[in-house]
Amino acid sequence: MLRSLFSGISGLRAHQQMLDVTSNNIANVNSVGFKSSQTVFEDTLSQMIRAAGAPQNNVNGSMGGTNPAQVGLGVRLSQITTNFLQGSAQMTGRPTDLMISGDGFFVVKSVNEQLFTRAGAFNFDADGRLVTSTGAAVQGWPAVNGAVNTNGQLGDIQLPVGTLIAPKATQNVTISGNLPADVALNTQIPRTIKTYDSQGNPVTLTALFEQVGVAPSSYQLTLSDNAVPPNTGSPVALQFADSTNATAQNPVGTLLTPPTTTLGNVTVDLAGLTNYTGNTTVNILSQDGAPAATLQSFSINPDGQLVGVFSNGLKQTVAQVAMANFNNPPGLEKTGDALYRFTVNSGLPQVGVAGTGGLGTMESGTVEMSNVDLAQEFTNLIVAQRGFQANSKVISTSDELLQDLVNLKR
Repeated sequence: MLRSLFSGISGLRAHQQMLDVTSNNIANVNSVGFKSSQTVFEDTLSQMIRAAGAPQNNVNGSMGGTNPAQVGLGVRLSQITTNFLQGSAQMTGRPTDLMISGDGFFVVKSVNEQLFTRAGAFNFDADGRLVTSTGAAVQGWPAVNGAVNTNGQLGDIQLPVGTLIAPKATQNVTISGNLPADVALNTQIPRTIKTYDSQGNPVTLTALFEQVGVAPSSYQLTLSDNAVPPNTGSPVALQFADSTNATAQNPVGTLLTPPTTTLGNVTVDLAGLTNYTGNTTVNILSQDGAPAATLQSFSINPDGQLVGVFSNGLKQTVAQVAMANFNNPPGLEKTGDALYRFTVNSGLPQVGVAGTGGLGTMESGTVEMSNVDLAQEFTNLIVAQRGFQANSKVISTSDELLQDLVNLKR
């Protein structure tokens, strides 16, 4: 049989495979996180008709060298490579949807197997686990009291819906602002401070500032609580610098010795107080206590931290989404559902935190769409079609030659 017949058959097969790859790319033009593929062809073995000959010089004269004469035996598919170029961003507004801007993959666990994906269309299941559309659990590190150990073992990302965060007793209060220097003697300025005990019960403290000295200006602070009878602390003298004792470190109107005072287990910092003529702006700047609270909402930061917003107004990290990268991402094996499995040629997964070690950042409320270029794919479609037609013509021409050969004897 003619060699051209089998070469044409191999060309049909190769271009059919190119058509299969191209059609799959076009079919997934709107698949979230899909990465397109390209075919690469190579020639097969070539049959040796005549070997190469070296130049010769002998008594009979010289003879030049000859090149090898070979006939190719067709084409075959060399590889189907995956293009991991960044896809376009699609805003969804759903806080569980994540997009990786840059390199890297989400790590998921499906039937006790670790897989990887760029498709970040996630949601929470009935157990509060962050999962893919097929139920694979997104992996990361859980937080303990707001702290994440990224050196620990990966686990399922779980939002503790319905759980309480323990109350925190107030230990520190900061008071800042201006106590006016131009008020009458014995003027009182009360301020209330809402604090919490170890059970989360509110405890109202009263800070009473009383003008006890006009020249130089000085105040006295007395703390008390709302107990019956109330607990009252010892009065604390507040002495401010004036023109007679001001220094570069203590200019006029600042406390000469910024004091602190305590009532029970609560320490009150007064370093921010000033004493200038004018408005009364003294107020409670902060206190570090909080009642017990439940989770109300959450957000995901660009570094993958899942931050819970609790009913007491506090924010606390509850988990961190992990990311992975590979030395050779095209070496990953597609397993379906926009998931990949690492292979011997992709290298082992290098797990880390988003935004570090060459890993991209995460964008919440956005998903990465397919990176299929329709213009390129339709061009490839034409190339595959014409290649298929050309090889079909080779087969029909070879068939005509065989027919002529058969017709030699009639």
